[in-house]
Amino acid sequence: MEQLTDAILHQVITPRPADSHKGNYGRCVLIGGARQYGGAILMAAEACVQAGAGLTTVVTAKENHGPLHTRRPEAMAVDWLDFALTESVIETADVLLIGPGLGDSERVRKLLAFVLQKRQPDQWLVIDGSAITILAEAAGGNLIKLRQLLGFPETVVFTPHQMEWQRLSGIPITQQTSRATKAFTKELGATVIAKSHRTTIFAADGFCARNPHGTPAMATGGTGDTLAGIITAFLAQFPQNGKTIAAAVYLHSLIADDLAESRYVVLPTEISGALPLWMKHFEYD
Repeated sequence: MEQLTDAILHQVITPRPADSHKGNYGRCVLIGGARQYGGAILMAAEACVQAGAGLTTVVTAKENHGPLHTRRPEAMAVDWLDFALTESVIETADVLLIGPGLGDSERVRKLLAFVLQKRQPDQWLVIDGSAITILAEAAGGNLIKLRQLLGFPETVVFTPHQMEWQRLSGIPITQQTSRATKAFTKELGATVIAKSHRTTIFAADGFCARNPHGTPAMATGGTGDTLAGIITAFLAQFPQNGKTIAAAVYLHSLIADDLAESRYVVLPTEISGALPLWMKHFEYD
């Protein structure tokens, strides 16, 4: 398994052509944020915008629209009860993210099913948080059914922590070795970012790598939501492959490690705020 280094960032993050516009850097649709978990989707949106996505639309509870526009006016908002408008923004998306702050109500279960139904083969889908648990319950441990639910697993990215991965794969936390995770991922046909002290990436295209960075200062709510937003933005503007996904994971932790040198706790929004500067640093070989 490859050990990630700064080289992955130089390979993925490239200078923007002078003759370009927002449409060149992807249309992202982020779905989540039940009323009590609005901060999760806001942090994902913050990361997505700061990581360079051309257009970011957030499908969320109406209560989150005001806070979203106040904090990040670059993002657009759609009421997640409006399925017609949600369908229209899904149709134009390059990358979809569902899960941050989603919750597990019957309403959001229908929303997840709707998104899976409407997604096209060329649209990448990042599945995070409670969306992973809902899918695991729907599949009931049946790998074939899970593949059927996903429709196009080769363009799906899962971002589970260890308990979510246990629910999805059936592999107990104590047995979640690289070999076991890689074997299940290969059968599933999707990309899995197995989050832990040293996160590992098992990509559908065969790229496998371990992230050497990460700090206990990151152990706070919203860190995973921020990572999901960065991955979404990277897939929207850079080559859609395992290396790009790994670069997003690596940069997220690299920034956190740097901030942790002078902070006991690193807030996810601090990582997002630092993204443009760090991406500029790595845009040239």
